[in-house]
Amino acid sequence: MLELYNLLKGHYVEDTDGEFRFEYSMPFLRWALNPPEYQKDWIIGIRAEGNNKLCAFISGIPVHMTVQGSSVMMAEINFLCSHKNLRDKRIAPTLIKEITRRVNLCDVWQAVYTAGKTLPTPFATAQYWHRNLNPKKLIEVGFSYLPAGKSLTNLTKMCKFKQDSFVDGFREMQE
Repeated sequence: MLELYNLLKGHYVEDTDGEFRFEYSMPFLRWALNPPEYQKDWIIGIRAEGNNKLCAFISGIPVHMTVQGSSVMMAEINFLCSHKNLRDKRIAPTLIKEITRRVNLCDVWQAVYTAGKTLPTPFATAQYWHRNLNPKKLIEVGFSYLPAGKSLTNLTKMCKFKQDSFVDGFREMQE
């Protein structure tokens, strides 16, 4: 887990200036990679030959999606990452082919994932929104900006999350 944490911390999704990068905690990664019905074979890493360090990673977890009223088992692909020095070695396509092969072995034929770039001929697209839970901090670190005509107080009120709200499908993080 520590090796995965360090790989993602140093080489995962970042802004164009290389100043902002997602930093997932080890407990979060453990939670995200071990949902009910997870498949151990869908967690794939590549190690360097010389020092045995983790240098690339991809994961998949099983998810039940509702498509036009029917439940469909899919793989949610996440955490595709390779060391910056290896980006020209075509490791990502190799990892994608391997995770696809392993998912297909489990008779799962659809997957959901996000991409930072437009992919050729997608069959479907989806819009999603982020809810800023701490807008002040996100503005301070440069991830977000204060919209024109809004005060920080108004933005904080607008983003306030009700403590008693519940959304189907959420599961509490556990040890």
